[in-house]
Amino acid sequence: MTLIKTSILSGISTFIKIISSFIINKIVALYVGSSGLAIIGQFQNFISIIMTFSNGATSQGIVKYTAQYQTMEEKQKIFSTSVSIRLICSFIISIILLIFAGYLSNLILKTPEFGSVFRLFGLTIFLFSLNTVLISILNGQKEIKKYTIVNICGSLVSLVITSSLVYFLNLFGALYAMVINQSIVFFVTLFFVIKSNWFKFEYFKHFIDKDSFLKLSKYSLMAIVSASVVPVSHLFIRNYLGENLGWDSAGYWQGIWYISTMYLMLVTTTLGVYYLPRLSEIVDKNELKSEIIYGYKIVMPIVFLSALAIFLLKDYIILIAFSNEFMPMRDLFAWQMIGDCIKIASWLLSYLMLAKAMTKLFIFSEIFFSVSFVLLCVCFVNLYGLVGMTYAYSLNYTIYFIFVIFVFKGKFL
Repeated sequence: MTLIKTSILSGISTFIKIISSFIINKIVALYVGSSGLAIIGQFQNFISIIMTFSNGATSQGIVKYTAQYQTMEEKQKIFSTSVSIRLICSFIISIILLIFAGYLSNLILKTPEFGSVFRLFGLTIFLFSLNTVLISILNGQKEIKKYTIVNICGSLVSLVITSSLVYFLNLFGALYAMVINQSIVFFVTLFFVIKSNWFKFEYFKHFIDKDSFLKLSKYSLMAIVSASVVPVSHLFIRNYLGENLGWDSAGYWQGIWYISTMYLMLVTTTLGVYYLPRLSEIVDKNELKSEIIYGYKIVMPIVFLSALAIFLLKDYIILIAFSNEFMPMRDLFAWQMIGDCIKIASWLLSYLMLAKAMTKLFIFSEIFFSVSFVLLCVCFVNLYGLVGMTYAYSLNYTIYFIFVIFVFKGKFL
C-alpha cells in the first residue's frame, strides 16, 4: 500500500469523519455554547489521558511489531500480551473511575454534577481498550480497507449517538456520548476483524510474553509521557484562559483547535496509518531518506493549500461550523494556520522517533516542548491577549522543527 493509495482511502474515511464531526460540532455549539465547548474540551483531554493508561499505552507498539514481524508465531505473542495488558489496566482504571467519579468531575469539570458520566466511563472503558487493540492490529497488518471501513462506521455511530444525546440532554448528552461511542464501535470492529485471514481467537488467549512485554513497554513509556504531558498542558492552558480571560475565550481557543484538528485530519491519519508501519520496516538509510522526502512532496502542498483556504474562508467557517457567538475567534486564524504548517513539517520527521523506538529522545522532546508551549502561552497571552495563544503555538513548533531536523541529520544521514 503506497502513500498515495493510503491517502486516498484515509481521505474517504477522513472526509466522512469531518462531515460527521462538523454536524456534531454545530449541534454542540448551538445547544451548549462556547463555555460548554470549553468543558467538552477539558473532558476530551481527560479521556485521552485515561485511555492511554487503560490501553497500557501499547497502541503504537502493536502497529510497529505487527508490521515488522513476519511470522504469526511472533505476532500472536504481541496480540496476547497487548490484550492481557489492556484488560488488567482497564480493570484498575475502571475501579478508580467508579470510586472517585464525583471527585474527578469536580477536579476536571469544576462541578460534581457530572459524576454519572465518569461512572459510565468506568463501566465501558474495557470496550474502548479492546477496540483500539483490534484497530492497531488492522493498521499493523496493513488492512487499510477494513481499517477505513471501521473508521467510517465509527464516525457514523458517533454522529447518530452524539446528535441524539445532545438534542435531548444538552451538555450531559455530549459528555455521555463521548464515553460510549467507541464502546459501541468495538462490536463493529470485531465483526470485520473476525473475517480476516490472520484472526483466530487462540492468538489472544495466552497471557503475557516477557519478551513482547519488554518491547511494548518502550512504546508504553513513550505513549504514557505523550498522552500525559500534552493533554495536561492543554488542561492547564484552558484553565488559565478561563480564569484570566473568561471561559468564552477558552471556548474560542477550543474552537480554533477543533478547526485545525479537522482539516489536518487527512494528513495526521495518513501519518499514523502509513508512516509508522512503513518507517518501522525500513532499515536502509537511503531508502528512509527517500521515503521522508517523498512524504514532504506529497503532504506539504496539501497542508499549505488547505491552511490558505481555511484562512481565506474563516468568516464563513465560523458561521457554518459554530455560530455568530464565536466570531471573536476570527483573529486567531492567521498564526494558527502558520503553526499548523510548521507542525506537520516537523511531524513528518518526528515519526522517526516512534518508528525507531528512540525512547529517551522522544520522552525528552514531549516533556520539553509541552512545558515550553505552556510557558510561551502564558507569556504571550499576558502580552497580547487571546491571539497570543497562536503566536506561542507557531513559535513552539518552529523550535520543535529545528530540533527534529538536527535529530534526523545526526541519526540517519
